[in-house]
Amino acid sequence: MNGDWLTRGRDGRLSVHLTSSDAVLCRAERWPGGPWDAPRRVGGDQKLHPVLAVGQGADRYAHLVSWRPTAAGESGLVHSTHFRPRLAALDWNPVGHPDKKGDRTGTPAVAVDAQGRAHVLVRNKGGGVSMLAQKEKGGWDPWRDLKGSEVHDGLAAVTGESGLVEEYAAVPGGLVHWRQESPGAVPVLAEERETGVRPGTLHALATSAGHTTLFYTDDSGDLCAWRPGGGPAVLLPSAGPGPVTAVRCELDGHDCTLLAQRSAAGRAAFAAYPTEDEPAGAWWTESGPQLPLDARVFLTTDGEGGVVAATLSPSTGRLLLTRRKEEPGLALQAWREV
Repeated sequence: MNGDWLTRGRDGRLSVHLTSSDAVLCRAERWPGGPWDAPRRVGGDQKLHPVLAVGQGADRYAHLVSWRPTAAGESGLVHSTHFRPRLAALDWNPVGHPDKKGDRTGTPAVAVDAQGRAHVLVRNKGGGVSMLAQKEKGGWDPWRDLKGSEVHDGLAAVTGESGLVEEYAAVPGGLVHWRQESPGAVPVLAEERETGVRPGTLHALATSAGHTTLFYTDDSGDLCAWRPGGGPAVLLPSAGPGPVTAVRCELDGHDCTLLAQRSAAGRAAFAAYPTEDEPAGAWWTESGPQLPLDARVFLTTDGEGGVVAATLSPSTGRLLLTRRKEEPGLALQAWREV
């Protein structure tokens, strides 16, 4: 899974999208803060590979992208839009292949611009990155080759507060950053940065009007933050080997970035610091029960700005949820299975 698999809809209800052996499933709150429905299949009856990318725009619509088998040894990408958590999603719509045809080339990523247009990004067979963007009035533009080489799987796509789409990728010995220069434009290669980076650990977040921040784990195991135009900053040792997630939220009246990750000890770990003030420092606090090895932690905010954290194990489908208590600090309610 890649992207915002824990989302909040326009009606305030939370939902999660997850993969099964041949489908994408959705679970949603029956009402904001209420009990959750059982998992249900979304996008119709097409059989899919167990791959999913999710992106959400300012309109709170969730855009889903997966691979489906098309012929022996070949696959194609499909897209669906889920407008509201408890409504049926649109049927899967084939959107092609970055190399016209062939097998899967990587895990896709999705970002949604200020006009509500989905941008699908994926590695191509040449080792670079290709992009497919929706047209504002329906349909799709042609595939665009954004160039690049030796790109690792695990792209991070993000929409800045400007409404423009940006993308990050890990390459041997460094990071690459693409960004749109105007609405609807094809993203261009904006910056390359030499740094040690562990593939599969990238997560990007809009952190101010002019910047997005990329979080990643470096070769030494430290969690780092990078904003293009400057150098990477070490935040703290990573809590565990997997990817980190992040959300901006208000904590005790301050604009903070909250980080979460499955720790090496197997629990959810959290750290917070003032947004874009990495020298202020951060430290991990663990919470909740032991989690399976494949469990992912994710963060969002509810309709009132309160922090919500969830863990999901794809192998078991077990979903755990907690919320921040209404008191100073980062105290969390008891975790509950939903």
